[in-house]
Amino acid sequence: MSNEIDEIDIKILRLLQGDASLSVADVAVKVGLSSSPCWRRIKRLEEAGIIACQVTVLDRDLLGLNFEVFVSVKLERPTRSNLAKFEAAVKELPEVLACATVTGAVDYVLKIVTTDMHTYDDFLRDEILSMDLVQTAVSRIIIRSVKDTTSLPLHLITPQ
Repeated sequence: MSNEIDEIDIKILRLLQGDASLSVADVAVKVGLSSSPCWRRIKRLEEAGIIACQVTVLDRDLLGLNFEVFVSVKLERPTRSNLAKFEAAVKELPEVLACATVTGAVDYVLKIVTTDMHTYDDFLRDEILSMDLVQTAVSRIIIRSVKDTTSLPLHLITPQ
């Protein structure tokens, strides 16, 4: 599908990843189309899976969820079975916003959000370290987030 994306599709994607609440009419005006062709393009992008979903981004600070930690996790034995068990368990933890398998001395890096250090400590002890799978977990508390975006670098896409 990426080879079927043109400049107008990229403009639509840029607008929607900036504000998914824009109406089709608003998007159409901003990209220079009428509503019907714009709607068809958006539907095509959704059907192709390029637009995976639409979400509302909440302000964590206003909600009191401003304690953010990156945690490097090394499993006791990183077998295929243990990796699958760990990944399944992490997917069920709402405090874990992101989990990535990484190269190097650890197996995973998690992005965790809680209300404060004590809540994080409880979470770490009760959820992460209580898994018999985890050998070590090294926490890095975020002092200040310099950039935190969900927007992809669409300028890297070559339109066809």
